[in-house]
Amino acid sequence: MAAFALTRDIVGDSGDRAPARISARAPSDGERRLAARLARGDQSALGEIQAEYSGVLRGYLQRALQDRAAAEDVFQQVMVEVWQRGASFDPERGSILSWLMAIARSRMIDHVRRHVPEPQDPGETTRLIDLRGSASDAEDDLAAQWQMAHLLTQIPREEARILWLRFHRDYSQREISAEMGIALGTVKMRMVTGLARLRELMEGER
Repeated sequence: MAAFALTRDIVGDSGDRAPARISARAPSDGERRLAARLARGDQSALGEIQAEYSGVLRGYLQRALQDRAAAEDVFQQVMVEVWQRGASFDPERGSILSWLMAIARSRMIDHVRRHVPEPQDPGETTRLIDLRGSASDAEDDLAAQWQMAHLLTQIPREEARILWLRFHRDYSQREISAEMGIALGTVKMRMVTGLARLRELMEGER
């Protein structure tokens, strides 16, 4: 199940869904200040970004590239680009994490292109184009999963655990109740509350 299926508000095992509308989150004063510091070349701003998001970026790159050294090399390229393009980041248009993930994906694709030679056989070339199309879809899903993992750290742990079991382990609400040793009604209440929090964060990432 794709990571961003979490936008669906599941209120019962019957499959009934009650969509909720939550307005997009405006950037916080802290995000605006961080963007301003980065734009004027404040190295401490870059340090804060690296400290906050390096785990998400490195995890995504390592999973995508399956090579720790390559992932670290691409991560360093991302940080250099963040520093160079600091003045172009606008917190009103999207979150820092979305901006970072877009840069990371672009640099990761560049790395793959540099290290995968084109075959001479036209039939093999066609096959690789098809494979790369599928790989691109997988990369998008992987990026979404790492973004979601980061967002789950920003909501209460008991709610995050329920959402993780539901959408990443495909547990039913009754199975979650048994796994966590809590009442089914509590599971449903925490799921609804957690989804509302998560949807608000996701709107802020767009």
